[in-house]
Amino acid sequence: MNPKLKALYVVLVCVALLLPFQDFIYLVFAMKVLCFALFACAFNLLLGFTGLLSFGHAAFFGTSAYITAYFCKQMGFSPEVGIVLGVLGSGALGWLMGSLAIRRQGIYFAMVTLALSQMVYFLAVQLPFTGGEDGIQGVPRGTLLGLIDLNSDINMYYFVLAVFILGFALIMRVVHSPFGQVLKAIRENEPRAISLGYNVDRFKLISFVISAALSGLAGSMKSLVFQLATLTDVHWHMSGEVVLMTLLGGMGTILGPVVGAGIVVGLQNYLANIGSWSTIATGFIFVICVLAFRRGVVGEITALFKTKH
Repeated sequence: MNPKLKALYVVLVCVALLLPFQDFIYLVFAMKVLCFALFACAFNLLLGFTGLLSFGHAAFFGTSAYITAYFCKQMGFSPEVGIVLGVLGSGALGWLMGSLAIRRQGIYFAMVTLALSQMVYFLAVQLPFTGGEDGIQGVPRGTLLGLIDLNSDINMYYFVLAVFILGFALIMRVVHSPFGQVLKAIRENEPRAISLGYNVDRFKLISFVISAALSGLAGSMKSLVFQLATLTDVHWHMSGEVVLMTLLGGMGTILGPVVGAGIVVGLQNYLANIGSWSTIATGFIFVICVLAFRRGVVGEITALFKTKH
């Protein structure tokens, strides 16, 4: 890894560790950014490094949120067990949806994922344990490993931060591994990857499942942070938001989705006070970002540094 990049990661981690000791950012807001940053990074593994545009990732995010919320509230399971069950559920759903979707390419792949995601949304509306339009509310955060009380926002923040760092590190390891290089080859020129003897469909499916499982991990964490799981988590709007986060931050970059998630969540939070005008203001800012940073914020900054050197 580039020493400058490593130093940047160390600085960012130190800032994140010191965040609870300041007064200008609410911890719940910071936790929301971390959850969606992990979601966007998981999605970027599929779109930015494999070249597959999915419009159905809300299905994995929401499914895991519902599973974790149900088992923690109704069954009294500990948070770590609820999270593991949620991730396993989203991973299994990812394998099922991926097995069907990878049979198509381009816009057809995107439409298949959207259709399957809408089926999951329909199930979330109809199934009795999901709570319908009310969702699952009052989810207990519980005690982590029987030792750490997650009802404390500071404890919960450090838990979310640790999970995010582990998920981010896993994505980095995947991207920089030989497996990740094959994914990039598929993204750049799939027929050539096939001619070299790679089983392209198998690599696509593994990438899809990893992305789905990590998206589910983000959904589980979100359900514990806000102590609820709702239809918003599985709605197609959520899939659109994660696409927007990835494109704004920089598709195919490591830090891009984190920056994109920070921008989107920040705008939603700080522009909420102006009522319905917030949608117009947010859209205007997005247009400016797209026109000014065609490769995303991080993508443009990276290209600028490469040009200078």
